[in-house]
Amino acid sequence: MAASTHHVPVLIAGGGLGGLALAIALAQRGQRVHVLEKNPEFSEVGAGLQVAPNASRILDELGVLAAIHRHAVFPARMLWMDAVSGERLTALDLGAPFVERYGFPYFVMHRHDLLNVLLEAAQAENHITLEPSKDVVAIEDLGDAAAVTCADGTRYVGDVLVGADGLWSTVRRFVHDDGDPVPSAYVAYRGAVPIDQVSSHAGLDDVIVWTGPDRHLVQYPIRRGELFNQVAVFKSYRYQPDSDDWGTAEELDERFADCAPLVRGALPLFRRNRRWEMLDRLPIKTWTRNRVVLLGDAAHPMLQYLAQGACQAFEDVLCLANALADHVDPLRALDAYAVERIPRTATVQTNARRWGAYWHVHPGPEKDARDAHLRAHAADDYAESDWYYGYRVPVRQ
Repeated sequence: MAASTHHVPVLIAGGGLGGLALAIALAQRGQRVHVLEKNPEFSEVGAGLQVAPNASRILDELGVLAAIHRHAVFPARMLWMDAVSGERLTALDLGAPFVERYGFPYFVMHRHDLLNVLLEAAQAENHITLEPSKDVVAIEDLGDAAAVTCADGTRYVGDVLVGADGLWSTVRRFVHDDGDPVPSAYVAYRGAVPIDQVSSHAGLDDVIVWTGPDRHLVQYPIRRGELFNQVAVFKSYRYQPDSDDWGTAEELDERFADCAPLVRGALPLFRRNRRWEMLDRLPIKTWTRNRVVLLGDAAHPMLQYLAQGACQAFEDVLCLANALADHVDPLRALDAYAVERIPRTATVQTNARRWGAYWHVHPGPEKDARDAHLRAHAADDYAESDWYYGYRVPVRQ
């Protein structure tokens, strides 16, 4: 074996939330893990993140929930507002009845704060090796192992290779090359500002979703309530593939110009120098190729409307870690993981698209029926949330 080749039992490509959480889960089960991150530092792009009980219970099992509490905000309610009229359509109580039903809380926090909690936990594990500046550019199937080559020429061989390398996953192309992510013609602008810059009318104890025709605004506090996170999303009527002349800051102002005062008042707080195109992929039926397997956005990237992207990655983490601990044969472990996870994540991906369409309806009979349904919904009626928030990764055999 060449001097530049390193052999490890489990190799993880991608040191984001999913990759680090998996490394911790595997190390806790006695596995040695090597994490390759393409960036010079382990970091997260973006600001706010919503974590529902189906994920917070997993973070508790990883032993990091207490550390998360030092950074997170636990909102009292989730409010659904009409972005144009300013009317409150419905609310969901996230307090004691919610926690009693699901066993764990709903919290919001800065993505980088959550990554730092996971990074510190990973650094404390002797079984985990973390390497930044390792961009995986090539993958080989060796039969009884998988090899990767990085841009700097280093080569790693793992008994199992996990692709946790996100929306533009190199590992996914190796497992199932379905081309580029699918554009939605929607674009997002983000802004996290000091809480003292925000009007007291903004609802500083809530997650607020303002929805309108082909647009929405989400607001909630993060970082112990010190920052206010806002995301404005709209469908660009100027969208053209392979062009940057759409979804501009000028169009942002145009698309929200007829909205309620509290929505319009949020726009000056957004950074205008960067936009995020909203992309996802269709569900796929194959997550494995011999000893190579996908996790998180590499496996099931979804639109953000259900706030389940990171949550589904954490579900993947526990399921895959349990499978690798339960099965001596890695192939059986990866197969068991894929059989459990593919149907659930495919449904969440599909429903995320549907939920976005439900948010963005235009005035007319469909919107009237939706709004009537929302107005009749009690704040402590969790029946429609049970499938997402009440899910538990199956108990190990």
